[in-house]
Amino acid sequence: MSTHKLERLAASIERAVRQVLAKGLADDRIRGLITVTGVKVLGDLSEAVISISVMPEDKQDLTLHGLNSAAAHVRHEVGELVETRSLPKFRFKLDKSLKLQASVLAALEAARDDLEKRKAAGLVTEPEAEPEESDGEDEKSDAGSPRGANSSDGKDDPAPGEDSNEEPRE
Repeated sequence: MSTHKLERLAASIERAVRQVLAKGLADDRIRGLITVTGVKVLGDLSEAVISISVMPEDKQDLTLHGLNSAAAHVRHEVGELVETRSLPKFRFKLDKSLKLQASVLAALEAARDDLEKRKAAGLVTEPEAEPEESDGEDEKSDAGSPRGANSSDGKDDPAPGEDSNEEPRE
């Protein structure tokens, strides 16, 4: 099956699974806020791996077990919503990437707050801009000029089109 068709089928399954979960299931193990984060359909259509996130975290293992037990029922409900000849078997798995992203963002926010507090207390100063590094050739060519090697102030620079080493033209 082409990649485009697999992606369309995965998107249809994802929409339908969200609808089925929004209606709710009778299994007492399935609790909390369940978010479908993605669906991947295998190329041979034998299985669809449905990634979910469960909040609160303490209910995720029990909810995952309940969803995998109810996978055949969910597949039947999805089959009524998706027009296809056959549906792959469903397997649910926890998607921990959202929690990982949230923890990284929280750590970055905490570090930013800490830095702002230190700046306010005067413990941290802004770093000064470092001078641009040269490759050494500019210093050699300026060293023999009457302006010297440190002539970056621009006061004695010749006007555009003039060269200080040339003889005046008549």
